[in-house]
This record gives sequence, C-alpha cells and structure tokens, in this order.
Amino acid sequence: MPTPATPPLVLASTSPFRRELLSRLIADFQVADPRTDETPHPDETPEALALRLSEAKARAVAPGHPGALIIGSDQVAVCDGRIYGKPGNHERAVAQLQELRGRTVNFFTGLCLLDTRNNQAHVRGIPTLVTFRDLTDQEIAAYLEREPAYNCAGSAKSEGLGIALIARLEGSDPNALVGLPLIALCDLFRETGLRVL
Repeated sequence: MPTPATPPLVLASTSPFRRELLSRLIADFQVADPRTDETPHPDETPEALALRLSEAKARAVAPGHPGALIIGSDQVAVCDGRIYGKPGNHERAVAQLQELRGRTVNFFTGLCLLDTRNNQAHVRGIPTLVTFRDLTDQEIAAYLEREPAYNCAGSAKSEGLGIALIARLEGSDPNALVGLPLIALCDLFRETGLRVL
C-alpha cells in the first residue's frame, strides 16, 4: 500500500534564526513573509497576543500554500504585565535594558502548526523565564555597541552576545527563547502525522 505523500512545509517567518532552527529538524521547507498586523487588541493579555499572532501569521500565508503544513510563531517579552517589544533604535534599547536589569521577564512564545488540508490550527504557548543580570549602564552600552539588538524583544539576542546579559533561564525548551520551540514543534508534527525521524 503506498504511503501518503508528505505535505509541503512552510515557515511563516522571515527570521533567519527561526529558519536556522527549523533546518535542524527538516531540510526541505519553504519560507513565506506573513505580513501580519501585530497591534494588540484592547484588553488582550500578552500571552493571548502571542498565541493569536502565531496563528494569524500561519493563516496569512495559507492562501498561497494549499495542502501545506504552515508554521507560525510569535514572541512577546512581558515583565509585570508590560510588553517589551522590539526597540527599533539605540535609545529605546538602552531604556529597555535599564528597566529590565535585575528583573525576570517572561519571553512567551506562541506556536501554531496550521494544517491547510483540514484548516485545523494546532496552537501551543511556551513560556521562558529570563532573569537579567543587574547590569551597569556601562555594560549595557558595551553590549549594544557590539550587538545592536534593535530587532529583538527585550533588546537582548540570547543566541549571540546577549547571553552575557542573562543570569538565569527557566523553561522547557532552550530553542523557545530564540523564537521557535522545537520540542513543542516536534509534538505538533506528530499530531499531524509528519515524521521527523
């Protein structure tokens, strides 16, 4: 009896870090730009925002990829109920790191695997608690000079020099902090019948 064909796999992200992480599991996949409005809804919790956006990103590219499995992912950095987004420039990155020094931040990652064959979205939320070192202004300036992490929530790129800003990590998946929780993704692959091994 013939084995059913493996559906195409699409990563709904332009992040080179997510692409590199996915390539550890699967060699053959496509990448699509989800172009999704990331504005929070009124009274939406940060966690609900990340979950909604992960699915919205997958659904945004679905019309161009019928019959595919589409991965969407979104991450928010939350401390005391406040969202710390991508700073965008040096001044805001300095301000973020000054506010977050010595504090614990939840880098909450929403993950969605959308099966366009049946329009079913499998969604998970993965928290990672990051405690920042009690950084001096000098250390913050030295970090941003060497690694201007203006496109990273919380202004820290943990997959690079930003690991030096961190005193402690607590979470179920070391890849979640970079933006694509591979352990949870393997679970979702199994749920949809996609074999990694």
